[in-house]
Amino acid sequence: MGKVKAKSGPLARRPDNSAFKQQRLPALSTMLTANTVLPFFYFLSLISLVLGVWLLLTVQSTQEFKMDYTDAGTCDKCFEKRKNASNAAQPCSCKVVFELKKNFKGDVFFYYGLRNFHQNLRRYMISRDDGQMVGRKNRLKTPSSYCNPFIKGQNGLPIAPCGAAANSIFNDSFILYYHGSSASLARVPLLRQGLTWYTDKNIKFRNPSTGNMTLAQVFEGTTKPPYWQKPVYERDLLDPNNNGFINDDLIVWMREAAFPNFKKLYGVLHRANTPFTHGLPAGNYSIDISYNFPVQYFHGRKEVVLATLSWFGGQNHFLPVAYLVTSGLILLLAVVLTVVWWKFGKDGRNMEE
Repeated sequence: MGKVKAKSGPLARRPDNSAFKQQRLPALSTMLTANTVLPFFYFLSLISLVLGVWLLLTVQSTQEFKMDYTDAGTCDKCFEKRKNASNAAQPCSCKVVFELKKNFKGDVFFYYGLRNFHQNLRRYMISRDDGQMVGRKNRLKTPSSYCNPFIKGQNGLPIAPCGAAANSIFNDSFILYYHGSSASLARVPLLRQGLTWYTDKNIKFRNPSTGNMTLAQVFEGTTKPPYWQKPVYERDLLDPNNNGFINDDLIVWMREAAFPNFKKLYGVLHRANTPFTHGLPAGNYSIDISYNFPVQYFHGRKEVVLATLSWFGGQNHFLPVAYLVTSGLILLLAVVLTVVWWKFGKDGRNMEE
């Protein structure tokens, strides 16, 4: 029998004569017409308009009060005092008085805010040791080189917590008072715990195991960051569960902000006793401030913010405005396409000329 010769040339490279390889499979080729496209544009514009108005009304239902206290009230003296670096360790207190013209109903959140403070710089963000923060004893006294130049103190001891981020923690403290109608002075109760996420205090931030030792003994052989007034294990002596690396103030600060103007949570109104059971009543208030954080070196400002929240969050108009602008642009495009279709393409004859 003779041998069958193999195919050669262009026929050898021809795909099989199948529906898949010869592209004969059935397919749906949608023809976009004005009758299908224009109603979709008008419907999308309506949906965006409804969402924008709904979110805008939701945002308007929240309340917010901002007050710049950098050099307000009696804080102007502390502001001038903090210009001199040699006075950084000296305590300074001041008072600011303000008025709430409307009742703040429901849960009220107390924030501190900074302006022109760039936490999003790369060298600042990586200047930390997450291994130290998570409670590894071998990293407590041998911090990562990423913490330079805040890795060792002037006494040669390792810094805990190390790095520029922890060293620059916001350390002003506030006591809020309400001036009642009968000239009485009532301290506004603020909850200073529970400000962080569950994963923060249970995964990302942990103290080294103490065993039979106290927390101070565990941190023995380390020193505080240069700009701190107390070691990390003494930051809240009234609450033993809020000390060391699991301190709420430290954790909130170490979550870097994306923009140079930001606010961070300081406390939440405790609505247990009158007259704060329904929120903050309208009236006069004052804040006693322990003025420690200097802002002159980066030309910044400091403020306090009182705000209520909704399911959507705080008073942020970006998303509602974005929906309303998108709705307007889609509507404008739909109108233009309708005019073009009506004038040139309604019967199809003008489009062929």
